[in-house]
Amino acid sequence: MRSMETPTLIIITLLCAAGAYILGRNRASDIASRNKQGTLHSLPYYYGLLSALWCALPCLFIVLSWSLLDGYAVHAAIVNLLPENAQNLPESEIDLMVNTVINLALYPNALISSSTPDYLIQAGQDYLRWQQLSQLSLTVVVLISLVCAFSLSWIWIKPKVKARQQVERVFQWTLLLCACIAILTTIGIVLSVLFESLRFFQSISFFEFIFGTHWSPQTALRIDQVGASGAFGAVPLFVGTLLISFIAMLIAVPVGLMSAIYLSEYATPKLRAVVKPMLEILAGIPSVVYGFFAALTVAPFIRDSGGFLGLEVSSESALAAGLVMGVMIIPFVSSLSDDVLKAVPQSLRDGSLGLGATQSETIKRVVIPAALPGIISGVLLAASRAIGETMIVVMAAGLAAHLTANPLESVTTITVQIVTLLVGDQEFDSPKTLSAFALGLMLFMVTLVLNYVALYVVRQYREEYE
Repeated sequence: MRSMETPTLIIITLLCAAGAYILGRNRASDIASRNKQGTLHSLPYYYGLLSALWCALPCLFIVLSWSLLDGYAVHAAIVNLLPENAQNLPESEIDLMVNTVINLALYPNALISSSTPDYLIQAGQDYLRWQQLSQLSLTVVVLISLVCAFSLSWIWIKPKVKARQQVERVFQWTLLLCACIAILTTIGIVLSVLFESLRFFQSISFFEFIFGTHWSPQTALRIDQVGASGAFGAVPLFVGTLLISFIAMLIAVPVGLMSAIYLSEYATPKLRAVVKPMLEILAGIPSVVYGFFAALTVAPFIRDSGGFLGLEVSSESALAAGLVMGVMIIPFVSSLSDDVLKAVPQSLRDGSLGLGATQSETIKRVVIPAALPGIISGVLLAASRAIGETMIVVMAAGLAAHLTANPLESVTTITVQIVTLLVGDQEFDSPKTLSAFALGLMLFMVTLVLNYVALYVVRQYREEYE
């Protein structure tokens, strides 16, 4: 019997599940048509879904478990094939030898030479045989499981089987599993960032990091060099991030909100159907394209305009990055605000107009107050997007950390510095690299506060309409 690759097995399992659904549904329909004294407990398609779940879930569980355990088993088997002196080496060297064995097995013609030890070549050949045997065993187990699942799904379909409850229970557990995965992933990310940040604060004072006004993490290679200890004052990064984000929000919020009001209250359906998709095209443009636009068009224009007015403007400025970032964020504010404004019941507008208010007064005193929680949530979401932007800042605002409130000067942000610190092969035992995790922790705290404020505003001002 020829073994099948894991993706092939998954595809066959899904196809068999689809077939089990059709057979289960048809059998339930036949039983219901022949049973004149009673009806099925559930609708026929529930029996089809139950048959598909009986067919797919066990097989997928087998494939997943086998794939997870196979790697550990193969690793242990390869280690046992190595000479005794090699097995006593450090774990890192053993892992390197195991990777060498796998590469020799996969690419023998390219890697095997006269200097390659015989035990490594033999281990590579044994590895191929184990892989083939493992895949063949998995194929046999999955096919047997599919046959058993088909048989049981055909036998267990009876009028008294509570198919709907069983299907709903499976979906409930699936949703719970997805929620747990999302929560555990978030907790893992937070704990990893927090752990590395604590390592950083063991070397650098927390107050120096928070209140320091000089940022220069490029530590020297020798102790006798100038600046060997580095400078990790993050205030210039905080100021630069807030400055660019503030400029972006000054552009995005008024333009996005006004465009949303026009589209929802004044525009005709035909005009809305044309204008709104064109406006939302901006949301689909990659940020690197905005960065090119800022660096090649906006930044030179601001520099030339400032020179014409007698102002000293840097070639990379916070104003250029903020303006382009504001244009990028406009669709977020506009789309969210438009949806919220459209959700306000038409009866409120009709009531206000019936009492003698004009359309503008209705918008100001009825529609906007009713939609205020959603609008504020959209604005805070746009602010989080602006704080986390990187490419536009790199290409239009620069990398230098300057403590300034002048939008015509070059600044940098937290996200840009995180990318700069982690680019390339970096060791994770120096304050220079660990400072990226401290910056990430501060960025996480800022976004957490923004989300909390958004939830508070929604709960405080939410209105329910019948």
